[in-house]
Amino acid sequence: MNINIENLVSISDANQNFSRVARLVDERGTAVILKNNAPRYVIMDFSLLYKNVAAHDADVDAIASRILKKHLKAFEELAK
Repeated sequence: MNINIENLVSISDANQNFSRVARLVDERGTAVILKNNAPRYVIMDFSLLYKNVAAHDADVDAIASRILKKHLKAFEELAK
């Protein structure tokens, strides 16, 4: 995940002014909260949540099937 420097918020600022953090998320989609000057928490628009999730099982199955078909002979040799 790339972090935009303009999306960084200190934890004390987030604690004192959460509405500012919420506006930042509304404008830019995410905010990164720093704790001890290191990225610690990510707040994101809920609608973006599933766009950033790992591949669905169906996608993984399709990719695995394609790889198995492409390299079937090699897998058969390894199985011996």
